[in-house]
Amino acid sequence: MRRAAGCIPIVLLPLTVTGCSSVTAGDDRLGAAGVRISPPLNSTEAGTRQGLVVRTGSGRLAGVTAYAGGTPVPGRLDGTRTTWRSDWALAPDREYIVNVTTSAADGTTVTTSGRFRTLTPTRTFQVRSVTPDPGETVGVGMPIIVDFTAPVEDRAAVEQALEVRSTRPVEGAWHWVSDAEVVYRPRRDWPPHQQVSFTAHLSGVRASKGTYGTADHTVPFAIGRGQVSYVDAGAHRMRVVRDGEVVQRMAISAGMATTEEYTTTSGVHLTMDKADPVRMVSPGRKKGDPGFYDVMIDHAVRISNSGEYIHAKNNVWAQGRQNVSHGCVNARPDQAAWFFDSSLRGDPVVISGTDRALAWNNGWGYWQRPWEEWLKGSALHAATLTRPLPTPLPAPAAPEPS
Repeated sequence: MRRAAGCIPIVLLPLTVTGCSSVTAGDDRLGAAGVRISPPLNSTEAGTRQGLVVRTGSGRLAGVTAYAGGTPVPGRLDGTRTTWRSDWALAPDREYIVNVTTSAADGTTVTTSGRFRTLTPTRTFQVRSVTPDPGETVGVGMPIIVDFTAPVEDRAAVEQALEVRSTRPVEGAWHWVSDAEVVYRPRRDWPPHQQVSFTAHLSGVRASKGTYGTADHTVPFAIGRGQVSYVDAGAHRMRVVRDGEVVQRMAISAGMATTEEYTTTSGVHLTMDKADPVRMVSPGRKKGDPGFYDVMIDHAVRISNSGEYIHAKNNVWAQGRQNVSHGCVNARPDQAAWFFDSSLRGDPVVISGTDRALAWNNGWGYWQRPWEEWLKGSALHAATLTRPLPTPLPAPAAPEPS
């Protein structure tokens, strides 16, 4: 459920009034008060998907408070102060208490109070995993990858429940890569040095018939310095740019390109993970076959799912002169160690100079898909601006690499 544009935020509105009258659920004077509450008061199997809506047919809403098991329900008044909506869907199998105060032109007020209980779902679903990790500091190209525990048929409803907030506003959109996985990326790189928070407001959201979310899921993380690396396989060179300044130049050797498998892919890669060392084994070959290898490689930073890394190799005779690798980008050991230490997950690595393009679904190749194509993968077919985070904010949980 999205918030309406131009609304006035309200969660709890304390009132001190005189001359007011009180109306309880079931009182004959509910009609006179002109208040309509959805789901209806006294419901025992109330729907959750539309949230809580309070309307008044006469006067204005002076205050709306709602609680679910003692927890305040966030919501907003519209500009006319005649309609109040909860920000998100309602939690299933929960009792809600609602208090509504309306005011007339002559200053008199009427309070309507009551309760209802939401439905009990047949099946439930939740977030299985989110990338990045809570508290992680990531690069400016980092996507938000969300996996669910069950297939999602009502993608629009689930997508509407996914909220991204950031220190600075960012235009971004979701893209469904499967029935149980959706990915968010900004239209352009994240502005560096800021905080981001992702929340899946799944409680009460229907994924499919009889299947509802029962809990929300929040992951805060940080965007670190703006580091982008550029690899020119034809020139056998790599340069690393951090916050607009070149901080490292490296001679490299890329894939030998004798086969498609041994050709480094061109396009916008993201650093995905790293290890020191990594065991690399030739795919589809056994010991004794031509081209077989089984080696331990130092300071390896993965940039795709097809076996591509930026890693160390004492291969200085080829670096800067010739492409001789099996598809990876190798550099002098000391420079590869520097790159390893300075990399965050989600740092863009832009490779050019080969005739093999990185597929958009190879690893985190999401930036390979043009923005218009990315939007087509959204159930809502629309981009949104992130909402601002409150300030001041806590420092990132982990220090950034130097």
